[in-house]
Amino acid sequence: MRFHTRKWVKPEDLNANHSLFGGRLLAWIDEEAALYSIVQLENTRVVTKHMSEINFISSAKQGDIIEIGIEVVKFGSSSLTLRCEVRNMMTRETIITIDSITMVNLDKEGKPLPHGKTEVEYVRNRIKTAED
Repeated sequence: MRFHTRKWVKPEDLNANHSLFGGRLLAWIDEEAALYSIVQLENTRVVTKHMSEINFISSAKQGDIIEIGIEVVKFGSSSLTLRCEVRNMMTRETIITIDSITMVNLDKEGKPLPHGKTEVEYVRNRIKTAED
């Protein structure tokens, strides 16, 4: 799993227990899943269809730096299914796992659009060089 994004837990991210508010963390995960899918599917029209059970394992406190990891589980015809793990960057302790996040590729009318992708592509492999 690749950990692409880091977030610093600040006072405005806390709940009444002075730990990271779960809703804030889920918003960060949803945004990361969308950005990852947009890059993979090469389409800015991508939406979240489904998240499986969310497993909160530990908490984060103010000042912690967390990492959000995303990996592809499978490619559907118009969807991309991801897995997510969030961990404390310093301790490597897992904070949350989500086994399945389904993102759907859409056309201009908001209807599912087949994307034709079957494997993870890295941006560096899409860039043409003078030798290509």
